[in-house]
Amino acid sequence: MSLIALDGPSVDGPLYTRVTDLAHRAPGWLDSLMSAWSTYGLALFALLMLAAWWRARPADARRIAMALAAPLIVVLAFTADTLLKSVIREQRPCQTLHTVTLEACPPLGDWSFPSNHAAIAAAAAIAIWLTDRRLGAIAAAAALLMAFSRVWVGAHYPHDVALGLVVGAGLGWLLTRAARRAAPLVERARGTRLRPLVAPR
Repeated sequence: MSLIALDGPSVDGPLYTRVTDLAHRAPGWLDSLMSAWSTYGLALFALLMLAAWWRARPADARRIAMALAAPLIVVLAFTADTLLKSVIREQRPCQTLHTVTLEACPPLGDWSFPSNHAAIAAAAAIAIWLTDRRLGAIAAAAALLMAFSRVWVGAHYPHDVALGLVVGAGLGWLLTRAARRAAPLVERARGTRLRPLVAPR
């Protein structure tokens, strides 16, 4: 048992139940959209990262390096968030509060704090934003919606998704800026068979 396990209901349990109660009173089409976004929405970030890389190819080497590093940065943010979950070991709200939720309640031992979905979305959004501001604005809005949807479907407390956003955004910012140092490698790759990855032609 973790020495720093959170008592989720005492943090923002009432807010969680207000959101899940609202979800139960919402129209079916809205719940369906939120559930679909919560389950499949992370695919949008993969598409945005791909688009950011494509748009970065005619740009300077630092921007291309950041775009190429984005998927790895997301994986690292997910790994860090998962390690944090295993240390804190907060039970899912649907397990603790025994509420009926839109999403099937994960089993015991599938920890809640922080939210992996929120961390992944935030890391991707920051990596995309530092590479391409226009696509980054879309990704940032999508990350906030992803975080909210995880509470709406009952998978997380609000504080779970809030810290997930902080973890993902913080690591995304630091690692994406560090990736700019790989610019010399990008410049060298332009003279090799890897040129299609780092130049428009």
